[in-house]
Order: sequence, then structure tokens, then C-alpha cells
Amino acid sequence: MEELREILERIVPGVEIDSVNDFIGEKVLDSLKIVQLVAELNDAYDIEITPMDIVPENFKTVDTVYSMIERLSDE
Repeated sequence: MEELREILERIVPGVEIDSVNDFIGEKVLDSLKIVQLVAELNDAYDIEITPMDIVPENFKTVDTVYSMIERLSDE
């Protein structure tokens, strides 16, 4: 989880990651930042986030992103 926080802090510097309730709804992540995040997560966690995984529910909070990572790591 700490690695995820570090990645998010690089992509959206100055944002208090744990206090965000909806990365997309609060406009913390836009489409370009999501693409960057997906690429970094794929490399960092050795997973493959497919277009089917790129839905708002998976990118709502730190916890939902981490849950997606755990689910994809188990596949």
C-alpha cells in the first residue's frame, strides 16, 4: 500500500491522498493521469490492468485502487 501511495503522490503532487473520497469525482485524476497511473501500477505490481478494469469504481480511493491491485495479483 505504501508503494501505491508513493506512486499517487508522484502523479498528483500536493494532494492529501488519504483524504480524497473520489479521485475522479473530485477531479484529482483525469484521463491522462489515470493512463499514467495504470502504466506505473502495471510495472510496479507486475499486473495487467485491462480496459475492462478502468472503471470509476476501481479508481475511487486509495483503498479501491489497492483492492483492484490485490485482485489482479491473484489472477
